[in-house]
Amino acid sequence: MSMLTGAILLASTVLGGGTARADASASASSSFSSFSSVSSSASSPSESPSSAAAGVPSSSPSVPVEVPAEFGTDWHDPLTAAPPVTGPHAKSCRVVLAEVRFRDFTPYRGAYTPPVGCGDRWSKVVLRLDGKVRGRQFDRLGYLHVGGVEIFRTSTPEPSPDGIEWTVEKDVTRYTDTFRSARDVEMLIGNVVDDTYTGVIDVKVTLTFFEGGTAATATTATVPDRVLTLADGPGGTTLTTPRNSERIVAEVYATGSGGGCEEYWYLTVPAAAPYSCRSDGGPYREVQVGVDGKLAGIAAPFPTVWTGGWSNPFLWYVIPGPRAFDVKPIEYDLTPFAGLLNDGRPHRVEVSVVGVSEGQSGWSTPVNVLVWQDPGKTVVGGGLLTHDAGELTDSTTYTPGTEHRVDTEGGHRLTVTGYLDTSHGRVRTTVNRAVANTSAHRWTDGETVDGLDASWSDDESVTVYGRGPARTTRTHRTYTMEGTTTLGADDRLRTVLTLGDRADSVTMRSGRRASWSRLDDTYTGDATFTVGVPRDQRHAVGRTGEHYRLYGSDGCHDRRLATVQGVLTEDQRGC
Repeated sequence: MSMLTGAILLASTVLGGGTARADASASASSSFSSFSSVSSSASSPSESPSSAAAGVPSSSPSVPVEVPAEFGTDWHDPLTAAPPVTGPHAKSCRVVLAEVRFRDFTPYRGAYTPPVGCGDRWSKVVLRLDGKVRGRQFDRLGYLHVGGVEIFRTSTPEPSPDGIEWTVEKDVTRYTDTFRSARDVEMLIGNVVDDTYTGVIDVKVTLTFFEGGTAATATTATVPDRVLTLADGPGGTTLTTPRNSERIVAEVYATGSGGGCEEYWYLTVPAAAPYSCRSDGGPYREVQVGVDGKLAGIAAPFPTVWTGGWSNPFLWYVIPGPRAFDVKPIEYDLTPFAGLLNDGRPHRVEVSVVGVSEGQSGWSTPVNVLVWQDPGKTVVGGGLLTHDAGELTDSTTYTPGTEHRVDTEGGHRLTVTGYLDTSHGRVRTTVNRAVANTSAHRWTDGETVDGLDASWSDDESVTVYGRGPARTTRTHRTYTMEGTTTLGADDRLRTVLTLGDRADSVTMRSGRRASWSRLDDTYTGDATFTVGVPRDQRHAVGRTGEHYRLYGSDGCHDRRLATVQGVLTEDQRGC
């Protein structure tokens, strides 16, 4: 956030592997509760699906919750309102990927062996991280690689003096190809432990494999045949795809982090403005993918706020901001380029972030490439038909005054069409993508008042023409951030913040809707504390909440959480 409290709360630190072991366990059904806590109603892996997963309403306990006048030395364990990760009715096997206590920046390195007793055609694979930490510690960013493939990126909550525990779960079925053979494991949650920062981050990560069951046929159709990583070459990173690739999707775990101003890229201003975080052009960011020097994909990065963000950790002690514990990769459909990539030679693939000043660090952009192959041909030829990259617009205006102001408006569009001669005929794929950002940043001298009102949109459509009716999938993503931090004459710092993560998606076949979904994840927070004093003199108070709604052809999930002074005061579910 504003650097007005830079001396109080340093920015998050950038992003550890023992031998992974396996044990088989049979279960009739599983339901995993994302970010569950001790007092939540989510089920354990051996229990039947929870009421949240089934959409059955439940409410907060009828017994009144005692709320302290201010934050104490302990609070509710972190949790979110996101839906649980459910498993099918099938036998399951569990593999421990890592058990480690992170004290520094030494990666954990181990080995993964596929599970015994569940075959190698799984209907679902679920990753689970269980963490605990106590004392004093900043939020930390972490990653997990299996065979060089990044399967998970996360950040940590900040602990209470008495200690907290948290859980994160993720559906990682798409990485099935990686899990079918023995692999190296590397994990790191970079940390600093000394006389001041005492929190050792203790984590255990497991994978649960569900044998092919009732969901196997539907799942198999969506799982890629190969998961590739980029190779380092003399001209940069390169990709060599199988010669019969018929669908190619790149995923980029893009995060602005590592301390410094790129952690708060959405607040940076032009060099002429008197603000503590400057960049050459201002806050517009766009994550681009290039193939052999040609623009192949554009996207708006998600404005993730880590659990020390906006200068106020009391906003995040129980409910993190959207995606903070489970960083979702940006996806780019590169199928129009498959005809070029299928020549058996390495091709240069690069990721860049528009708006970052030359020489400025702070962005991490690891890449995986998911490939679906044509089982009926060994070589699938094709080519690029159209490539229309519109002009990138990025206008940033600084207006000086008693209240300084920077207004930003930017955007970009890209249309690409390619064809493939597959075993089932010629198939054309057209990808349209348009991104846009508007923001108004206002602050006073000394940054004692610092506010932002910003929105980002990312619209994408993918149309596939071939034998049979055309199929079009349209996705409209909207991210919002509206907040103000104020430092009063009494050294009371107050942050009021609302974050939004929204997405509408629909797939059409022959003009008819085949499937659809609508996501609306909204976080709200209002917290105040005294700066520049020991923890026990901060007299912190705060209210936070999250409302997560996901509706669609696959069902619905609706959960609302609220906290006061770190106490969970509301947990409502229903559809």
